[in-house]
Amino acid sequence: MLFTVLLILLGAGAVCVAYGVVVERRWYRVVRRRLDILPATGPEPLTVLHLSDLHFVRGDAAKARFLAGLPPADVTVVTGDFLAEPEAVATAVEAVRPVRGRLTSWFVLGSNDYFVPRLLNPLRYLLPRRRHRIGVRGPWRELEAALEGDGWEHLRNVRMEASLDGSPIELLGLDDAHLGWHDLRVALRESPDRFGVVVAHSPDPAPELAALGYDLVIAGHTHGGQVRLPFLGALVTNSHLPRRLVSGLFRLPPAWVHVSRGVGTGKYAPFRFLCRPEATFLELRRQPERARSNTAS
Repeated sequence: MLFTVLLILLGAGAVCVAYGVVVERRWYRVVRRRLDILPATGPEPLTVLHLSDLHFVRGDAAKARFLAGLPPADVTVVTGDFLAEPEAVATAVEAVRPVRGRLTSWFVLGSNDYFVPRLLNPLRYLLPRRRHRIGVRGPWRELEAALEGDGWEHLRNVRMEASLDGSPIELLGLDDAHLGWHDLRVALRESPDRFGVVVAHSPDPAPELAALGYDLVIAGHTHGGQVRLPFLGALVTNSHLPRRLVSGLFRLPPAWVHVSRGVGTGKYAPFRFLCRPEATFLELRRQPERARSNTAS
């Protein structure tokens, strides 16, 4: 009897793994979220396409077709990890070319861009504290140059003032906090009257960024856990934030934070379970009049 139960469990596990590899990791979806957070003046609506954790390998045709079929956006943001292998720079750059924003296109890089991904023991992700071991440097400068040559803007530890269709914003881009390369010294707001936007790879600095008064934080890195179980949610978050904040849109007053589940998977973990890959359109609209009045008071 025990042997039969064991065989059933092993069979069910094999089916789940096969589903995650063959079906779900390429079962892309488009998610749309509306946020009434823009100031009274400026464009309405403003559509932001958020992509993250693309993890391209050479010849990643299905993923490239999904991106090419996405509708246009005013602003496109990619929050890092373009690459799953160093030979995929040209593939990644060509694949994101059709999704560039009408007004602007921003990106930051992640650890898989800076360092060549390698096979790791998956049990390491269950440890509460893990040491980051320096690996082989990836072709991130080649990736950066190719993207900038296509009109993308790299927001690497930089704060600036910008305008989107006449709407003034204060824009912050942070390097990868997962590696500890983000520099919060540049994050202090100098124009708090402007709409504040943050682009980051990891969502870990989100509480500090909300405390500094930014209105919208856009991040990725977590893959939404990549493997989720009913009632339990994500088994691994790869983040210091609470498990319930591993993906989606949530509030850290006064900021809204969006953490993408990402489009790809790591090269050595090519599966998803109950966590479909996604591209997200954030439709930003003006705040309701009452909300603006409350903010002013």
